[in-house]
Amino acid sequence: MRLPALLALLACAACATARPPVAAAPPDKAPPTVAATPAPPPPPVTPVTPPSTAATATPAPAVNVPEPRIALVLGGGAARGFAHIGVIRVLEQEHIPVNLIVGTSVGSLIAALYAAEGDSFDLEWTAFQLTQDDIFDFRLMNTVVGMGYAKGDRLEAWVKSKLKDDRIEKLKIPFAAVATDLNWGKRVVLDKGPVSRAVRASSAIPGVFEPVQHVGKILVDGGVIDNIPIDVAREKGADLVIAVDISENVGNTNITNALDVVLQSTNIMFAENVAHLRGGADVLVEPKVGGVAMLDFSQKKLCMQAGMEAARKMMPKIRAAVEEWKRKKAAALAPRT
Repeated sequence: MRLPALLALLACAACATARPPVAAAPPDKAPPTVAATPAPPPPPVTPVTPPSTAATATPAPAVNVPEPRIALVLGGGAARGFAHIGVIRVLEQEHIPVNLIVGTSVGSLIAALYAAEGDSFDLEWTAFQLTQDDIFDFRLMNTVVGMGYAKGDRLEAWVKSKLKDDRIEKLKIPFAAVATDLNWGKRVVLDKGPVSRAVRASSAIPGVFEPVQHVGKILVDGGVIDNIPIDVAREKGADLVIAVDISENVGNTNITNALDVVLQSTNIMFAENVAHLRGGADVLVEPKVGGVAMLDFSQKKLCMQAGMEAARKMMPKIRAAVEEWKRKKAAALAPRT
C-alpha cells in the first residue's frame, strides 16, 4: 500500500506545479509622441581682441594754415591801364583778396584809386571820369625851356580831388608806387607820404612830363627801370604775386610828331624791361590790349573788358597757386615726429 500512496502523492505534486502560464498583462497605451522643440541657437560670440602691447598712436593735431598774403602788381601802359580795372573786378567777383597793391606809371594811378576804398565799382566810376585833359597840361613854354611837354600838376590835382585822404598811410589797402631816380638810375619805392605826388612821380614819362621833385630826388616814370614791379611786392612781404602786363605789341606805324617819337620810344623801353621781369610772378595776367594806342582814351570799356577776360582765363591758375602755397605751408607747420 505504501507504493500506491507514494505514487498518488507524486501525482498531486505534479498537478500543483504544472499550472498553465499566466498571460502577461497587455501593455498600457503608449503616451502620444511629442515633437521635440529645437534648442535656441547659441548667442553670437563677439571676438575679443586681446589688448595690444604696442603703444596707441596719438593722432597729429590739426594744423591751422593761414591764408597767403596776395599782392597785385599793375604795370605801366598809359591808356591801356583801364584793363587793370577789369582784372580787379574779376578778382573781387571770385573772392580773391588783394592784401597789397603795387603799381608803376598808370598802374600806380589805378592802384592808388583802388587802395583808397577797396571797391572795384568805386574804382570804375572814378577812373572812367578821367580824360586826357585831366592828365596832360601841355604848355608851349614847357616845350621850349622846360624838361617835358607837360608839367603834371593837373594829374596830381585830379588824383588828390578823388581821395578822402591823400596820405598813403591812410589807404585801406597797403600801396606802393614805383618811380626812377633820374640822377642815379635807381628804383625808388614810394610807400609813404602824399598819394597824389607819388602817382605823379611814378607816371612822369620822360620827355612828356617834367621830372618830379620828391623825397629829395628828381623822379621820372618807374617804367624806365621797373615797369612791372614784382620784386617790390616780394620785398614787402607778398606770399603770392598776381601781375598784370599791358605792354604787349609795341608796333606803331602812326608816328607823325616829336611827341609820338617820345611815346613810342618809351613804349619800347617799357616792354623790354617787362620781358626780363615778368617771370617772377606766380600768375601773369595779360589783357589783349595791344591794339590800343598809348594815348587813346576812347577805348576805356574795351580795355576793361579785355582785363576781365584775361583775369577769368587765369582764375584756375590763381586758385591752384593759392592751394599749392597752403599745402606747402601746412607741411612746413606740421609737427615733426
